[in-house]
Amino acid sequence: MASTAAGKVRPPLGYPSTTVVLHEHEAKLLEFLFQEYGKGVTIYERLTKGMTQCDAIALKTCREIEGTFGDYIATQFKKPVLYTGPVLPDPEKGPLEEHGLSNWLEKFKPGSVVFCAFGSQLILEKKQFQELVLGLELTGLPFLLVVKPPEGTKSVEEALPEGFKERVQEKGLILDCWVPQLKILTHESVGCFVSHCGYGSMWESLALCDCQLVLLPSANDQTLSARLMEQDLKVGVEVKKDENGWFSKESLCKAVKCVMDKDSQVGCLVKENHRKWKEVLSSTGFMSNYIDSFIQNLYELLVK
Repeated sequence: MASTAAGKVRPPLGYPSTTVVLHEHEAKLLEFLFQEYGKGVTIYERLTKGMTQCDAIALKTCREIEGTFGDYIATQFKKPVLYTGPVLPDPEKGPLEEHGLSNWLEKFKPGSVVFCAFGSQLILEKKQFQELVLGLELTGLPFLLVVKPPEGTKSVEEALPEGFKERVQEKGLILDCWVPQLKILTHESVGCFVSHCGYGSMWESLALCDCQLVLLPSANDQTLSARLMEQDLKVGVEVKKDENGWFSKESLCKAVKCVMDKDSQVGCLVKENHRKWKEVLSSTGFMSNYIDSFIQNLYELLVK
């Protein structure tokens, strides 16, 4: 990675995507790779040693989306790269019985609800959490937020801004527990997904739902996934952050409105691109063909 005068970090020569540029606060998140882990060996050394000594490298992705990156890895390590495909679950059927979600969602018009979820690991700082909920309120749209209690708090409720709960009680629901994400994404009332761009969430949102996508990555691979989706695939809009990696309520609101406004040129573009990719990824036999090919490739490695 090379630094630029603007305080950004660009990928090495030969990297397939020229659109991936990390800001300094994002690049710093990769410092953990060079910390010693175990017997004086860094995580980076462990990863690269495994990749140089193996017979083949398996990637949980597909050539259609990340084939150029797989080719780059194959060239760098001089190993065959095998693709498993996304390996996604079938959409769950049946009502959303958890936490009365089905009844709550059905109060709103089709495609009007903003669903925001950040996975099972992310814990926001209290001030950033408050910007998040205020940003959702600013959109004027009904929203469902699933998030852990912020740092230094025992519950989500105690961290809410003053008067917030009373203002949004009719159209805002905040939960701090597990929910069936895929069922929510495929509910007809949900029209927008604000995602942390975790790998599972990225593929579910691309292949299994019709929601407009707002990208709010927080760490490491999530940032690269967000850049892939916004700049290469053009299927979503990333929330803008400042030089310290903080987003404001205004920037979140702007991103959501950008994709949800039916007259927005950007919103129409990402919607159409998303539709095209979903058609490819959900086509009959797409995922099973990848699994079959992966198993065959493994077998051929064993019998050499």
